[in-house]
Amino acid sequence: MRFVLKSLVAFCLLTAPAAAEPVDLELVFAADGSGSIDNEELRLQRQGWADALTSPDVLTGIKDGPLGAIAVAFMEWGGPSSQVLIVDWHVIRDEASAKVFADKLLSAPRGATGYNSISNAIDFSVRLVESNAHDGTRKVIDVSGDGPNMNGRSLEQVREEALAKGFTINALAIRRPGSGRPGGPGGMSLEDYYAQNVIGGPGSFVEIADEMRPFALAARRKLLTEIAGTGGATRHARR
Repeated sequence: MRFVLKSLVAFCLLTAPAAAEPVDLELVFAADGSGSIDNEELRLQRQGWADALTSPDVLTGIKDGPLGAIAVAFMEWGGPSSQVLIVDWHVIRDEASAKVFADKLLSAPRGATGYNSISNAIDFSVRLVESNAHDGTRKVIDVSGDGPNMNGRSLEQVREEALAKGFTINALAIRRPGSGRPGGPGGMSLEDYYAQNVIGGPGSFVEIADEMRPFALAARRKLLTEIAGTGGATRHARR
């Protein structure tokens, strides 16, 4: 009987779910990999996020958090059926762990196809967070893109579902150099479109990348704000 009890205890310990690792922030980079982004633009985006994550000021910001660690994952999105996990969850707490993530990001092949389903990208990002092994004080989805939502689930519905679950959604509007296009529908600027339709949650904001503010600089500014947990001054959500 004693052997049976010990065996049952051992079985329970082996099959019990592992405790989630506490971190200051769970962050999904949801980057535009759609048909409007050519290979060079894709490389610049990935390099910008890699440089931002490994920069001394961002690493200092991570270490200054109550737990001194954040969990990050990187996905790229295209059409409604094309969301690709480029780098799975990593805990970043120092230069070495940041470099591992950055190296994987820069070496991964391109995967997303089709055009602009921001809504399905947010939906996918929510599920990434809900299924991971981390427990963040805050949950942030970081959408970067150069155009509006075109396909997939209702963006309004997906956004409201994410906000109801306690997520914050931020955005980085990529203004294409020399395109002359406003970016958003009906002549609306892309940053205004993202502010009205994409972002939401506590401290949510839109950052801008353009000729005056290169993507690498915009990415670092944005990441510093997200790690600090305070909203930026560019555009704010209605709630």
